[in-house]
Amino acid sequence: MKPFYVLYGVAVLLFLIAACAVGLGGFLYLASLDPRQGEPAWATMGGTLACGGALAFLAALGALVFAIRRQQQERVQVTYQVELPGEVEAQALKCQACGGALTANDVKMVNGAPVVTCPYCGMVYQLREEPKW
Repeated sequence: MKPFYVLYGVAVLLFLIAACAVGLGGFLYLASLDPRQGEPAWATMGGTLACGGALAFLAALGALVFAIRRQQQERVQVTYQVELPGEVEAQALKCQACGGALTANDVKMVNGAPVVTCPYCGMVYQLREEPKW
């Protein structure tokens, strides 16, 4: 399991705690304002819960930002190495449709297969290896 998935879980948990604390704190604060049954101590408790919920919300936001930045830093560079048997002669690569000269920049690996895009006519085709016999 990657570490940023754990951070996502922590952020979600902190968001839930923040929502509950702010909701309960607001309810207690409003209940303390009732002139008949309200207690002044509820206002203090409600304010404390609401502030704690706000801090939990900020901590969750920080964990979420940290997880996103950490995920973006983990990039993998893939390098293809081709080993050719025997003697190999480099031949000029030409487009099958228009005969235009192609460079190595025109060849891209798509799903593990070399695909050529001609810059002149726009033709896209897959390279094939011819049998050696």
